[in-house]
Amino acid sequence: MTLRPFAVIVAALALSPSAAHAQSYPSRPVSVIVPYPAGGPTDQVARQIAPKMAAKLGQNFVVENVSGGGTNIAGQRVARSAPDGYTLFVHNLQISANVSLYKSLPFDTEKDLLAIAMINSNPLVLVGRKTLEAKTLPELVAWMKTTPARMGHPGVGSTGHLATALLAQALGVEVTHIPYRGAAPMLQDTLGGHIDLFFATPQQVVGQVAAGEVKAFGITSKDTSPQFPGVPSFAAAYGPKLDIAFWQIMLAPAGTPKPVVDALDAALDDALGDPEILKAWAASGMVAYPKAQRTTAGAAAYLKREIERWGQVVRDNKIEAPAN
Repeated sequence: MTLRPFAVIVAALALSPSAAHAQSYPSRPVSVIVPYPAGGPTDQVARQIAPKMAAKLGQNFVVENVSGGGTNIAGQRVARSAPDGYTLFVHNLQISANVSLYKSLPFDTEKDLLAIAMINSNPLVLVGRKTLEAKTLPELVAWMKTTPARMGHPGVGSTGHLATALLAQALGVEVTHIPYRGAAPMLQDTLGGHIDLFFATPQQVVGQVAAGEVKAFGITSKDTSPQFPGVPSFAAAYGPKLDIAFWQIMLAPAGTPKPVVDALDAALDDALGDPEILKAWAASGMVAYPKAQRTTAGAAAYLKREIERWGQVVRDNKIEAPAN
């Protein structure tokens, strides 16, 4: 019996590997790769959303920490994984800066990875030792124009380093860059008066600012923050160039089938609407991205803009990541 054209199409779709995969996805646990050790902000975000996505899709989402190589070891692993939806990548602003920081990468960020959706973001807050004579942001800027501030950051090419370079460039001041291995020792040296200033995420310093142990001078968002009442916006005072968001993004290997991407997007959308998650994020100064940027197209466009933005900062300041 000869199949009619419509029946032929239906039969072909039924036999399509992509369609069959999408219908059964996920049929086994999904790996969520985080390019940092456990405990950091990106790891925490991944561990908050993973169980919510698992509940939506009926399979475990297992967070795996793959650190090293300036986050590029994890990036290479994801880029070379099968594009089947079983290997995901939760990263942050660093992935956009790495394109310019490194002379060569073992993968092409825009070609080998597919942006699933933006997750959340928070501003950075500039904090300083309490013994600084400056009490306000204008007073601090005036002081920085006469004294090269000793500014800490978590290593060459880190978000803190790039934000510090951008601040100095925007204000027209000289600063002394002092690299650290993370925020904790940097905070301790600020408390001890060994460095003057550093950029932190709100959750890293909100307690110390409230206790008066360090001073908060400015926040890198368009608006002020409820976590830091009375602390002005850099962008409002000195222009949009200093509107800096520390963001998180979910990616997958390029070529992941659209039905799988759609399933992941729907599961992530559920997680980002969870009241418990949103409450926890709000307490830390984080907000979920609006729906328009929780799409593949929106996330890809955002990532492209950030690659261009931080690439310019890297080139202007001649920053190069150390060899791995």
